[in-house]
Amino acid sequence: MQASQPLPPPHLRYLRDEDMPQAFKDLFSSLPSEEDWITASFRLYQGFWLSSRLFKGILTCQNHFQAHPSDILLVTSPKSGTTWLKAILFALLNRAKYSANSQRRHPLLTQNSHDLVPFLELNLYLGQENPDLTAIASPRLFATHMPYSLLPQSVRDSNCKLVYLCRNPKDTFVSMWHFANRMRPEEKGQIPIQEGLNKFCRGVSVCGPYWDHVLGYHKASLDMPEKVLFMMYEQMKVDPHVHVRRLADFLGCPFSKEELRDGTVEGILKMCSFDNMSALEVNKCGKLWTGAETKWFFRRGEAGDWVNYMSSEMGERIDGVMEEKLRGSGLKL
Repeated sequence: MQASQPLPPPHLRYLRDEDMPQAFKDLFSSLPSEEDWITASFRLYQGFWLSSRLFKGILTCQNHFQAHPSDILLVTSPKSGTTWLKAILFALLNRAKYSANSQRRHPLLTQNSHDLVPFLELNLYLGQENPDLTAIASPRLFATHMPYSLLPQSVRDSNCKLVYLCRNPKDTFVSMWHFANRMRPEEKGQIPIQEGLNKFCRGVSVCGPYWDHVLGYHKASLDMPEKVLFMMYEQMKVDPHVHVRRLADFLGCPFSKEELRDGTVEGILKMCSFDNMSALEVNKCGKLWTGAETKWFFRRGEAGDWVNYMSSEMGERIDGVMEEKLRGSGLKL
């Protein structure tokens, strides 16, 4: 007999659309809709496409989350390197407590980074209005896919810091397409890549349009460089040492001369590398409460992998959309 899957935490057990509060259902059903990539529909809320669960999580978070000045939020558009940067940020902020070089007792060796750095809207505020955050030590580290304009007012008004990781749109799309197909029920079949491309280029993706998500944080980083750090996934892959030091400086915990000499940076990068993280038992066999297998978050992690799945014409189509949408912003992707 097949073993039953463990239940999600109690506050996350009512996640069916029909169990959502009536006020959320009424507002959600009144919004413009599009078929999503997996099983249901997106609704267009204040310019961004959201699933019903994401919609509820965001609105609850907006109404109840109170940011602390020392909070740190990792922000990404979905499938932009979130899992990797969660691990790096966790290791960076906890380096005095755990030794990355010795790899002893480090939580990243036994827990998935999505458990260690929870999403505000996809985890903490999805099933309850006031989750207990008292056990989270300062500085509190959270993650979110929320567009800048949908962030809770307390985040925008406080001195908390935002780290935004942006990834090449072609690689983001291919990673999104792979992940959606893994999440789709077997009876639904796979979504053809051309169909996914059509949606992506029309802006229909989780928290999309992709370009508006990116532009919101890019502008914020230009207006408030002390609050918002805008980073590129591809640049981090090329020279991770430089960018981890940049992260530490931005977060107010720069590496000491001794740490730079004793290989602390290298230890963090080795432990958080794709090869190491993907080989850990927890990331090969575990599951998140969503039902997603942890190994799905470690597909390849390479820059430029889109060429293995898309024709040059498909790539040029995304390039054309980005050129049009980013025109005048000073941002090149």
